Amino acid sequence: MPGGLVALLDDVAAIAKFAAASLDDVAGAAGKASAKAAGVVIDDTAVTPGYVVGLAPARELPIIGKIALGSLRNKLLFLLPAALLLSAFAPWGITPLLLVGGSYLCFEGAEKLWEKLTGHDHAETQVAEIADPAELEKRQVSGAIRTDFILSGEIMAIALEAVADQGIVAQAISLVLVAIAITAGVYGVVALIVKMDDIGLALAARGSSARQALGRGLVKTMPVLLRWLAGIGTAAMLWVGGGIVIHALESFGLAEPGHSLHHWADQAEHALPLGGAVNWAVYAAGSAVVGLAIGAAIVALLHLLPRREH
Repeated sequence: MPGGLVALLDDVAAIAKFAAASLDDVAGAAGKASAKAAGVVIDDTAVTPGYVVGLAPARELPIIGKIALGSLRNKLLFLLPAALLLSAFAPWGITPLLLVGGSYLCFEGAEKLWEKLTGHDHAETQVAEIADPAELEKRQVSGAIRTDFILSGEIMAIALEAVADQGIVAQAISLVLVAIAITAGVYGVVALIVKMDDIGLALAARGSSARQALGRGLVKTMPVLLRWLAGIGTAAMLWVGGGIVIHALESFGLAEPGHSLHHWADQAEHALPLGGAVNWAVYAAGSAVVGLAIGAAIVALLHLLPRREH
């Protein structure tokens, strides 16, 4: 028995040493995965505040909390097991999944632009027709969680691709870390954004003149910030979706349009100051153009063609 206990302790110590040695690798893989998913995170952060506009201020943080819990549930209970099963049994399916998700983001961005151009926002019309605050809150939360499921799916797929060379345990730990960190970061920022006007009112009500001026500035800035965020969210859908599709096409052996975009971005980097930022901006703009073209084609297929039949 003592010999068995010593052997067991030796095994535990070996596992602990392995875990300690692997911790840096897992943390590095999680960081790499989070960085690659940053574009979708921007999109998620920009889109979510719109779901609490028009609701009672006292319900804003509880609603953000419900959406955050729904987002974490999406990632950990549904998407994480699906991602690990995909990695274990059908790793070839990761790229097609990214392609489909990227195309969907392109469609979402292009449809938002179409609604702005035509002056008809179907979602806003439906919200305006709901008189019961409880029903409106329920609808907004469920809508936000559905949208989050798509964005979270893209985040987890991008993260999985980034750690595909790791073992299954390291993949699982990395994806859990990514899910928790990104959910906390996104919805922490969203909570700060939606309460910024209340913070401004509190500052404007008391304290020094400088503090009051800051508070009034925050209150005046909020509507502008929300409009900017809506625009950033649409742009992010297009550039992230376009970039995902371009990367997926490259994985399938189709060099264009990725090759040309990289070439133009490299040329701009060497020709202009702030080279790295310029490179990113040119490539992001090109990805957005590609995303808009893909999204517009899907919008035309789903909206314009049926209307011509009537």
